[in-house]
Amino acid sequence: MTLTGTSNPPVAAAGHAHTRSVLLIDDEPSVLKSLVHLFARFGWTVSSSTDARSAIELYERERPDLVILDLEMPDLSGLQVLEILRERDPDATVVMLSGRGDISTAVEALQLGAENFLAKPLALQHLSVVVERAYEKSVLRRRNRVLATLQAGESNLVSLGESPAMREVARQIELLKGGNAPILLTGETGSGKGWVAKLIHSASARRGAPFVSINCAGLSASFLDDELFGHEKGSFTDAKAQKLGLFEIANGGTLLLDEIGDLALELQPKLLTVLETQRFRRLGGTREVEVDVRLIAATHVDLVEAVKAGRFREDLYYRIAALPIRLPSLRERGRADIADMALQLVADLRRQLGRGPSRISAEALEAIARFQWPGNVREMRNVLERALLMASGEPELLTQHLPAEMRKTGAHEAPLPDDLSLRAAERVHIARVLTIAKGNRVRAARLLGISRQTLYKRMHEYGLEDR
Repeated sequence: MTLTGTSNPPVAAAGHAHTRSVLLIDDEPSVLKSLVHLFARFGWTVSSSTDARSAIELYERERPDLVILDLEMPDLSGLQVLEILRERDPDATVVMLSGRGDISTAVEALQLGAENFLAKPLALQHLSVVVERAYEKSVLRRRNRVLATLQAGESNLVSLGESPAMREVARQIELLKGGNAPILLTGETGSGKGWVAKLIHSASARRGAPFVSINCAGLSASFLDDELFGHEKGSFTDAKAQKLGLFEIANGGTLLLDEIGDLALELQPKLLTVLETQRFRRLGGTREVEVDVRLIAATHVDLVEAVKAGRFREDLYYRIAALPIRLPSLRERGRADIADMALQLVADLRRQLGRGPSRISAEALEAIARFQWPGNVREMRNVLERALLMASGEPELLTQHLPAEMRKTGAHEAPLPDDLSLRAAERVHIARVLTIAKGNRVRAARLLGISRQTLYKRMHEYGLEDR
């Protein structure tokens, strides 16, 4: 394959909160090598395959932002691969390549859902425009899925995020949602274990039944025993009526035991028995109660160390840890996931508060996305709740509504140069707006109040093509 035209970056990704990913599919090794080098040079995460069936498996596993697919493949045709990808993922963004300028084939590819159809040899400038537009559409589709979920007031696996770490969490949930075995969620305090537990419940066949949760931290053994298993009337002095425990209330559904690492040792054998038999007796009762409950346990502590220290039973650990899911901290998820999480939390908080703006400004969203969030989702929720209250009556949540430490200039932003001429200031301003717009040049031009052509011209003048 020949790449013709200028040497300007056709697929630059610098300044983006979300690391762009592409799957390249071509049976010619030389073509594939050229494309891999090109995309990798400008910061994309690249996967490639010369085999159509392997490429389909790669797509299923990695779900890249963009697919560049050759029409001529030895095992399946490019059109067949396109059709399979679009069937499995209606949001798949695919650009077709072909050495034949066949108009009827191009029309068929577009009808099957291809974003564009490019003829070889590829011109860099043309490839740049096509890839940029295709990527923007891919991002828009992803955001629209999240927004549709938020507007419906529901959760689904898409809302977990697009980073590799959260895609792996979504893959694990997809595999486990149909079973009844206990699930163990681990991760830092505030990383969203309770939210993910609800997501697992809503994705399972138990979603029509109750989801019940209790935090074991700080609760005495006797109190927690009564909460979980209930009691009969007269079983102790103040037992004036029968009380159903949470296991009974959650019958047919899901019970979340949060911070299970703090569960009292004397209660652990009883919990193990319930998990193995799905039977228990209320305090003061003689009849066994049978329930059908899926347990989800969550903890921020290392249960293996707790077992070694004698604070947690080994047999109970192996019973609940057969299906572990580790939730990454926010700083491990990538800026795009953090931005999506902020949008979800704002929608959720507005429903609860009944006030506050429905939108977050680009500058505020960028500040939120670049913050480290040591307290994870819990901290973000508290910050956004306060910001929404402060922004009541405003059309947008702005950076001025965020805490002072989040309004500081990020290290990635261009500092003011020694040259304080208008030209130098304009370069700095355009660079910052490109960062705020996450490299989206259409959005950046709109924020700057200029046309895309003018923006491209200024970027070329100031050496900002890689932003």
